[in-house]
Amino acid sequence: MSSADAAVEKGAEEEPTLELGVETADLAAVPLRVDGLEKQFGGITAVDGATFEVERGTITGLIGPNGAGKSTTFNLITGFHRPDAGAVYFDGDDVTEDSPHTLARKGLVRTFQIARELSEMTVMENMMLAPKGQSGEQLWRSVLPWTRGGVRAQESENLERTWRTLEFFELDHLWNEYAGNLSGGQRKLLEMARVLMTDPQVVLLDEPLAGVNPSLEKRLLEHLHELTDLGYTFLIVEHDMDVIMQHCEHVIVMHQGRVLAEGTPADIRDNEEVIDAYLGDDL
Repeated sequence: MSSADAAVEKGAEEEPTLELGVETADLAAVPLRVDGLEKQFGGITAVDGATFEVERGTITGLIGPNGAGKSTTFNLITGFHRPDAGAVYFDGDDVTEDSPHTLARKGLVRTFQIARELSEMTVMENMMLAPKGQSGEQLWRSVLPWTRGGVRAQESENLERTWRTLEFFELDHLWNEYAGNLSGGQRKLLEMARVLMTDPQVVLLDEPLAGVNPSLEKRLLEHLHELTDLGYTFLIVEHDMDVIMQHCEHVIVMHQGRVLAEGTPADIRDNEEVIDAYLGDDL
């Protein structure tokens, strides 16, 4: 079934529910652990022994001044850089040497400060590319009579999931719009929606609210809380301290490549070292 046919058949349906979520019964309470990460570029130390944990089903904030090592830490966790020392553990397994695509298959994914949509493809096409393990990616399965049915069935299932996810993020009316024509905030929503199509457990968000207008910011934050209720876990880099203090259960502060402090938002707000190094008069 084509995307256009699905749009016609979709019609007026009941209010959708997002048929996504993480089955957490047999999973570790701490899905992500970083132990002594170090990274140098030339003679400059970007990350210097960073150690912290992220609890399942939470929104954890990672904050610090520019140059504190936040983005490099994200890159080390998600396989875009290799650490000089230290380790990354995901669900108890050492994944330090894993590539980004291997980590994504395991359920550890990230977004970027600047959304990386496929601008010359529609919103629907961007979404349909995301699910892993698509049998139709193998040409022979799409051609041979005894395998085509399975390919079509899987595509129909992915299409239904795509509609549900787009509706959850209130992007379904833009399903046939080229992604490059979306606003900055809509691109951030699309990137989040596309990430969920990969069946992640832990999502690292790099400044997800940068360039987003207040209305879309409110929606995105509401979605994050709904998703944690479904079992998803988020580690978020964000410079808006009001967002961090109001929406994160746990906050990690980096300074000069090291973890300076961590705790609840109240703990961080009252921490003298954090105030001197970063917050100043912001709070």
